[in-house]
Amino acid sequence: MNVLITGGTGFVGQNLSRALTEKSHHVYILTRFPDYHFDTERTTYIAYDHPISNLPIIHGIINLAGDSLFGYWSKKKKDAIHKSRMETTQFLIGLMNQLEKKPDIFISGSAVGFYGMSEDLMFTEQTTKPGDDFLAGVVTDWEKTASQAETMGIRTVYARFGVILGEEGAYPLMRMPVNMYAGGKIGDGEQWLSWIHIEDVVRLMLFCLFSDHISGPVNFTAPEPRRNKEFTKELADVLKRPYWVPTPAPLIHTALGEMGQLITKGQYVLPGKALEYNFQFAFPDLKAALMQLERRIN
Repeated sequence: MNVLITGGTGFVGQNLSRALTEKSHHVYILTRFPDYHFDTERTTYIAYDHPISNLPIIHGIINLAGDSLFGYWSKKKKDAIHKSRMETTQFLIGLMNQLEKKPDIFISGSAVGFYGMSEDLMFTEQTTKPGDDFLAGVVTDWEKTASQAETMGIRTVYARFGVILGEEGAYPLMRMPVNMYAGGKIGDGEQWLSWIHIEDVVRLMLFCLFSDHISGPVNFTAPEPRRNKEFTKELADVLKRPYWVPTPAPLIHTALGEMGQLITKGQYVLPGKALEYNFQFAFPDLKAALMQLERRIN
């Protein structure tokens, strides 16, 4: 299978590309800087202006590109978050339009931010009403743009990522204060954290890629969301550190602006489709996931 990936040099993309090539698939990574990378027997780096006629038949396209959510959400930053997702997705829609042989599947990255923030509601893929904050608006526009693939008869999946736990991404920032003996709940600690281990992200991505019956939104979250106070306490236990220094929510918002809501608020998101189709999580349990990550880091 030939799979074209945007964002293939990022955290999720690298792990996914490795898994695909280990299964003898060929990965074409679309990047602005192909000369910075070396091709291998099963990995080819190509520029965005790569001639369509020089591409082999592409069986699947996976879109993981987008400006990082981390950083102070100034107007410029928010514009970059929105614009990067729309432009890359629209580029891929244009690419698919030009391909004589359409790919069988298009997996477009998305986020549980679609649902908005809540401490008492439970969300699954059957929740169709988006939230009313900035990130929910971005995700709604992102998925609407990606949905153009459906009109071409391409099976389309919207991968709504929760907080991904791995050696990169959010986890190193989450463990840092705990590891430095300054761990504790953030705000009142009641906000939900819908998390997933990086290995399950990759495995669920492959599951969607090769399961012809799966389409539409798919929540990439573990079956057991945890409240912030529970998550941090579990992490402190795994790291054998105290759990005693709470961080006031106003301090987070002063430091991060609107982005602070990703830390002080949250949502309880269940992986309804993954469970419905009997996907087997390698790490459904938070403590096991944290312990495995710490073994990898150390």
